[in-house]
Amino acid sequence: MAETTMEFVTIADLAAQLRAGALSPVSLAEASLARIAALDKRLHSFIATTGDRALAEARAAETLLRGGHDLGPLHGIPYAVKDLYDVKGMATTAGTRLLANNIAARDCAVVRRLAAAGMVLLGKTHTVQFAFGGVGINHDHGTPHNPWSETPHAPGGSSSGSGVAVGAGLVPMALGSDTGGSIRLPAALCGTVGLKTTVGRISRAGVYPLSWTLDSVGPLTRSVEDAALVYQALHGVDLADETTVGVPTHDVLPSLKAGVRGLSIAFAETVFFDDVDAEIVAAVREAGRVFGGLGARVESVAIPEVAEAMSEQRRAQMVAAEALAVNGRFIDEHFDALDPVIAHRMKAGRQLSATDYFVVLRQWAALRERLQRTLADVDVLLVPATMIPPRPIAAIDASLETYTENNLRYLRNAALGNILALCSVVLPCGFTRDGLPIGLMIYAKPFDEAMALRVAWAYEQATPWHQRRPDLGWAR
Repeated sequence: MAETTMEFVTIADLAAQLRAGALSPVSLAEASLARIAALDKRLHSFIATTGDRALAEARAAETLLRGGHDLGPLHGIPYAVKDLYDVKGMATTAGTRLLANNIAARDCAVVRRLAAAGMVLLGKTHTVQFAFGGVGINHDHGTPHNPWSETPHAPGGSSSGSGVAVGAGLVPMALGSDTGGSIRLPAALCGTVGLKTTVGRISRAGVYPLSWTLDSVGPLTRSVEDAALVYQALHGVDLADETTVGVPTHDVLPSLKAGVRGLSIAFAETVFFDDVDAEIVAAVREAGRVFGGLGARVESVAIPEVAEAMSEQRRAQMVAAEALAVNGRFIDEHFDALDPVIAHRMKAGRQLSATDYFVVLRQWAALRERLQRTLADVDVLLVPATMIPPRPIAAIDASLETYTENNLRYLRNAALGNILALCSVVLPCGFTRDGLPIGLMIYAKPFDEAMALRVAWAYEQATPWHQRRPDLGWAR
């Protein structure tokens, strides 16, 4: 199969080609693996590929289709997973060489669900060390290369490899995880769609944790519809993750293309637009005009709960403290072998007392309850995904101070959503004068992924941004 047949094609379109006989799962897997081999030496999105497993899964998918057994829209579609996800027989390194021998005994829950849906696993993608960073830099395994610039720019973290793999057309979907923006930031900076789900929607069993309180699982894709299709296969109860117990399943597909006429769509003015790059502000404000043209009621709202969440100075220590519960032994025994930026950030979790930890948890719970009342008449919020566009890695990584400053500016708007338990879709809403992607973040209430996806789909269909492709001539 020619490379141009699959590059940047959506899951929905690939599924149609598979069923029409224009493609086979085996030829699709082979072409995908060949594209990875050709481009990823420069892009550095994959830490490992799973060629033998991929071809075996593709042959099984092909046999089923030929026999008339169709497992659904994901059947025969290739994908990748962030290197926090357990894949049987492979190391789950969480971005550090110290876990090179952390071999998984079985696939994690979501990989098993995608296998049941007929998907074909191509490999594992790079992540920030211990998934603890929004820029996407990894000083241990190396940093994935944002596909939109020949000069290395921030890919977004911590699902950096997944963002680059989808953004560069190596795979139509890659799984990430999101604790403070780790799906949405790579989506914004690499020009893809990212779905941050509500904690409790999708099992995290077998996914290396950063913060059990805030971690969520979701896909990075080429289209909003693709994100919805993957979400349908992934969400649901898993007794191995107690946060999913009692959370009902739902079908996001019937309402996906219902449009936004009559919906209340609001710019979230409190904090989110403060000190944001002017090009990003202009693109997000223009998105509001698009929604108005589609028949939505567009307004601006003040959200005091956001300002209160922002003012809680212990919020970063909360994540660090939970991360220490998993990784404290590395801080104690191998501190000098760790990425110094990550190690110092995580070590700061020891400054948080147990009393303060529980106080902040209760504050967050109270803010989430109040926010539901504040947003009672609002369907979604519009927010800049990041405060700044992709910046050159060399400038960001010049010093601990420049890294810290940029990391905070990438994380702020996304991390506030994790604290407030909102679900979210990020998708392209423009490009800077330098040709770098700008991300629109659509926030919906907890467990209302259907609304977030519906609004995102309407915007995507009304605008051309998702049709742009990076010029990867430099990577060949």
